Formats: sequence, C-alpha cells, structure tokens
Amino acid sequence: MSDREAGGPSHRRTTRALAEVLAATRYDDLPPDVIEHTRRSVTDWLGSALGGSIEKPARLAQQIAAGFGASDQATVFAAGRASAPAAAFANGVASHILELDDIHKGSTVHAAAAIIPAALAVAEREHADGRAFLAAVTTGYEAAFHIGEAVNPSHYYFFHPTGTVATFGAAVAAGSLLKLTADQMVHALGTAGTQAAGLWEFNADGAMSKHLHPGKAAMNGVLAADLARAGFTAATRILEGERGFFRAMSQSFDESRVTDGFGARWKIAENGYKLYSCCGHTHTAVDCALEIRGRRRWSKDEVLRDVSGIAIETYGPGYEIVREMNPRTPYQAKFSLAYCVAAALLEGTLGLEQFAGDRFASTALGASGAEGVRDGAIAELLRRSRVTIADDLTAKYPAAWPVRLTLSLNAGATERAASDYPRGNAENPVSSGELENKFTALVGSRFGDAIAHAAVSAVHSIERCADMATLFASLGRLKAAPAREPVGFAPRL
Repeated sequence: MSDREAGGPSHRRTTRALAEVLAATRYDDLPPDVIEHTRRSVTDWLGSALGGSIEKPARLAQQIAAGFGASDQATVFAAGRASAPAAAFANGVASHILELDDIHKGSTVHAAAAIIPAALAVAEREHADGRAFLAAVTTGYEAAFHIGEAVNPSHYYFFHPTGTVATFGAAVAAGSLLKLTADQMVHALGTAGTQAAGLWEFNADGAMSKHLHPGKAAMNGVLAADLARAGFTAATRILEGERGFFRAMSQSFDESRVTDGFGARWKIAENGYKLYSCCGHTHTAVDCALEIRGRRRWSKDEVLRDVSGIAIETYGPGYEIVREMNPRTPYQAKFSLAYCVAAALLEGTLGLEQFAGDRFASTALGASGAEGVRDGAIAELLRRSRVTIADDLTAKYPAAWPVRLTLSLNAGATERAASDYPRGNAENPVSSGELENKFTALVGSRFGDAIAHAAVSAVHSIERCADMATLFASLGRLKAAPAREPVGFAPRL
C-alpha cells in the first residue's frame, strides 16, 4: 500500500478537516447553481420516497417505526408522524424501493435515500427554515461523495455504499441543522462511522436489505448528530485512523479524495438521476438498447424476428451486481443487465410495469421451462444474450460507467451502440423539467395528479419556508389513489 493509500504522514487529520469545513458551511456560502442542484435532488428524492411509501417493505418499516413510540416530531410519508430518528428510518427505506432515486457515479452512493430523510426529520423537529435544510442536504452530499470516492471501487465489492458511506452524509446533514461545532461534528462523524454497515450478500436472495440500508443510515446519522450535540464522544480519526473506516473497509483507498476540491467546487453538481426503475449499473446498456431500437424503428415483433444475438460488454464491479440471467422476482430483474436490455429492446421503455410481479415465476414454471421470466419474448431474448466483462471498460470505472452493446441480426448485419455515461449523469444530463415530469408521473399514478403538483410546488417554495415542520406535513396523511396504469419514464420508441 502506498503512502497515498496509507493516509500519508501520521499528523494528517482528514476527519477534522472535513468536519471543520462542513460545520462552518451555511446557506449563504453556497453558489446559486449549487442551490439549484440541491433543489433538483430534493425534487427527485421526494418522488421516490412518496412512490415507495406504499410498497410492502416501506409499510413494514413504518410499522416498526411506530413501535419505537408515539411522537409528533416528523412526517412519515403516507403513515402519519414519528420521532425524528424513526421518521428518518421509515422514509429512508421508502426512498430506495423503486430504484428510481439518484446515484453518484464516482462514489456509487444513492445519497438522497439516506441523507434527505435525515435532514428533513431533523429540520422538522428543530423547526429549521428551508434555507438551513437546503444547506444541510448540500453538506451531507459533500461528505458522502468525497468519502465514497476515497474508498471506491474496492469498497464496493463487499459493501453497499448507500448503507455505509451515506451514514456519514446523514450525520453531517443532521449536524448542520443542529449547528454543531467543528469538535461536535468530528464526534458525529465518529459515531456515524462506527455504525456504518451494509453488506451485498442480500443480493443473492433478492432480499429487502437494500431498502434497509438507507433507512438505517438515515436513522444512524440522526442518532450520531444528536449524541454529538449532547456531548457523547467518538473516534476523532474515524476515517484515517489505524482501525478506521478506510483501512477496515477498502483494500485500496485514496485519502486525498476526501478534501480534494474543498471550497472550489461542490460535488452535488455531479449528482446523477435515474430514468429507469432498476439498478444504475444497467442504465448505460438500456440507453444503448433504446438508441438502437429507435434507429431501426422496431416493433416488439420485429425485435424478436430480427435479433439473433445480444452481446453486452460491461465493467467488472457493475457486472458483479447485475449478472443474473433469468430473474425469478421483480427485484432480481432490477439487478439483471440482460433482462433490462431485453425488456427495453422489446418494449421501448423501462418503467414500473416492466418489473410487475406477474412477469416472473419464483415457484412455478416460467416461459423458459424453469423458474424465471414468464414473458415468452423476453425469455427468448435472454437465451440469445451474453454478458461479458471488458477490461478496458473496467479500467474506466468508476469515473465512467461504460457499456458496448452489439446486436447480431438474422440478415447477417450487426447494430452497435456504446456509451460511457447513462442519461441523467452530469456528462449526459436531463433537464429539471424532465425530472419534474418523472416526479408527477410517478406520484400522480399513486396518489393522484393534485397531490403530485402540490408536492412539486412545495419543493419550489423551500427557500421561502420559515418552518420545515409545515412544508410536507400533509404528506403524512396520504392515501393511495385508485390504481392507474403503471408508468414508464423512458420514451416509447
């Protein structure tokens, strides 16, 4: 391990440097474009949190949160009110269920799902204003992205950064709203780090643990900040210490990434947004599939008739998460690169309907003659699909999330597409209008258009809000609207 990886000279205090900058940051220190990026992130998060709040894992989390004890401190979407830690937990779980929440490619962190529920819960409890809330979200993202980049990509093999790294971000966001001093912020980071957890093993079972990770990170972040304000001490070198986060949870880390660019740029501008309801490691390939489908102007039947082979080349760390070739459940399908490409090619979109439960067979025979995909056309394309790791693409990760897609056609020709960045990333951006359309389509399909438009208006008014306890309070009383056709967010081609 190099001196750079080992943390450099022993007198360096990376945790302290991070705490000093973020504890001192207030709304007035943030450039207007950074505030706009933060508002975009809040808008996108709120759609995922509301949309996910009526799903089974969210309902289970809400039941457990209610069992923590009655409290009126903070809003639990579609489930009333609870204490700030409990609300952060329940809303954090809800935020990550639909796989539509944001993603930062350099750190591989879904920041919103943990950081914004923590910030909102504390802002409501403390009756903070909207500007303080936005500053807290911004600083929380800053902490998570810098720490995530320091340990990525080796950390990612065993650990889900949204459970581990985002715990630090949630603590910073909560600490910002509590106006912690630099010393207190050091202890908040220390307590956050000793709670940071989230193993990938759940993926083998398609279990609900992925949703738990941001919920627990949000809750642990609130707890860490509250304890620090009360005088509870923690490790002061939780990141760089001999038994700290870097050494314990990464085979190769770059400590300099934590403070790189501090004061010169804000990393929330790098945030990425998801247009497909599936793992972010599938999105570049889905973009390529939709590009080819649009270029050929194929119908579903024409895809099945013309395409004899699908070759997907991707990067190693992503492949390990999305390697499933015949998913048996909706959740496994969200983590199947081959399934997502096949569905996008055939149907020209990849929204909630492509992951409906009746498309999969976990206990009965599927269309392929075994447990798995029921849809005959998709099952057939899966048999024609091959996913491989390309070393040159792996070398680009995590700065890029590259894919090459080659379709072999029965006529002997080929169709190719390649991209380094999925749509929604800073290098391949979507507009605020597109994000709001995504929001209203999702929330409108579940709670009605009036609720969707009112929620967007509330986000637009955050900076004028004198008390965050009032802004989203009505969203705790939501009831699901009559079922409507599930929505897709990619254009039908």
